[in-house]
Amino acid sequence: MALTYIIHGKIMLPDAVVSGKSLVFDSDSGKIVGLVESVPADAKIIDANGNYVAPGLVDIHIHGCFGEDTSDAKPEGVKKMAYGVAQNGVTAFLPTTMTVAKDEIIAALNSVRSLKEESKTWDGAEILGVHAEGPFINPSKKGAQAAENILVPDADFIIEHSDIIKLVTLAPEMDKDHQCIKKLAAESDVLVSMGHTDATFEEAMSAAKDGVNHATHLFNAMSALAHRNPGVVGAALASENVSVEVIADTFHINPGLYSIIAKVKGDKMVLITDCTRAGGMPDGEYDLGGQPIFLKGIECRLADGTIAGSVLKLNSAVKNVLDYTNLPVNEVFKLASLNPANAIGCGDRLGSLEEGKDADIIITDANINIIRTIKKGKTIYEA
Repeated sequence: MALTYIIHGKIMLPDAVVSGKSLVFDSDSGKIVGLVESVPADAKIIDANGNYVAPGLVDIHIHGCFGEDTSDAKPEGVKKMAYGVAQNGVTAFLPTTMTVAKDEIIAALNSVRSLKEESKTWDGAEILGVHAEGPFINPSKKGAQAAENILVPDADFIIEHSDIIKLVTLAPEMDKDHQCIKKLAAESDVLVSMGHTDATFEEAMSAAKDGVNHATHLFNAMSALAHRNPGVVGAALASENVSVEVIADTFHINPGLYSIIAKVKGDKMVLITDCTRAGGMPDGEYDLGGQPIFLKGIECRLADGTIAGSVLKLNSAVKNVLDYTNLPVNEVFKLASLNPANAIGCGDRLGSLEEGKDADIIITDANINIIRTIKKGKTIYEA
């Protein structure tokens, strides 16, 4: 065993913040060993200098960054994304496709598939699979997705690619008798999410009973919460089995809602970025799913003003929730680590600093700036 001790840190556990102990991991196995009171004199140490020691972040909805996009179907582009997000404390992610032509989606799936094994050992975030956002959506809630590429929900297509698709976003009202949803629930481990949907509250509640367990970017591109028509938002909040994505960039939804969502959803609240290729780039014109998008500050929009993804970094989302809520810091980190890992069925090895889990660890300052990113016991980024 090659043990390393992280000393002088505020250690973020799922249910507590621990000071005065050291976190130990084994860089040979890439696993967390646990917390200890004392450190051997000749031990290999990393001094956290009073900063936060937290689990690596998990982004289950990210289209691109640094000029690259998953839907380009370029392996080198996805690899650039993986190395880029490691600078933001992300140690595992789901590259996310758009509603592009079906052959383009297949090419993107193949591109990500070709990298999945290699990603376990490279100096970037690990690829856990793909989030297929569309093409099975409602044209009336397409947002920045291209209407001409929208298809009727097709369980066989998703199952055929379920070795790489971990999460699919669809509009349940476009799925006749929920045949697709029911088949996916019965025959796959793919997480089915309702998004880009104009379903009624009743339709969405019914979908949640039939196998929908997630909601894509809550409040955005879905029927709104109104007192007589609670919509998909109401159903997502009311369904205990449904986890909800939140783009906490202070722009996609009012930050006053962060506390309310956390109160209602608890461990089912998941921070995502929905980042586009414009992430990490200067203001200007970029491309999203074949359409021009325009970046100005934190806002990404189509030419007609429609919001088109984000340029959010996941560590910035953590900071924003800390700033706008009274949630304990360890719980806020959980929103971007254990909660997303659990949502896609990877919480047994990712998302928390518990014995036997992967040594995916970040050290951040009080403003959640990333000082060091460690993946499976190996430093992959240092500020």
